[in-house]
Amino acid sequence: MGLDQYAFAVMPHKENTDFYYAVEPSEKIAQWRKNSNLQGYMENLFHKKRAEQGLEDTSEDWEAFNCQPLRLTFQDLQDLREAVTNKSLPHTEGFFFGATDEHHYAETLEFLDEADKAMRQDMEIYYDSWW
Repeated sequence: MGLDQYAFAVMPHKENTDFYYAVEPSEKIAQWRKNSNLQGYMENLFHKKRAEQGLEDTSEDWEAFNCQPLRLTFQDLQDLREAVTNKSLPHTEGFFFGATDEHHYAETLEFLDEADKAMRQDMEIYYDSWW
């Protein structure tokens, strides 16, 4: 048991949103195990996007960022690359999360390269996690 994280390339669809994809992912482009700081970064981004769209985080479904897809834009990926390169992901802890170590940074940079390739093929990128 613990934090499992995934990134998927998804075909564009008119019903895709920042928090939902209407078609099954075409390809899993990354997988992490207990990359807690990445989870904290994505949770912050999730709540920021919801707030920007006027979506209140009041229901229990949205209190915990768990099993919630999050679409990542080109800008999101650039910002993440900068945070990873500068090792400035937020320190994040959780019962099931473990601890981020150096190999997680390399894995995340590999993911960013794969995400860039997928976006050049007009795919959308989603992050998801389960803990």
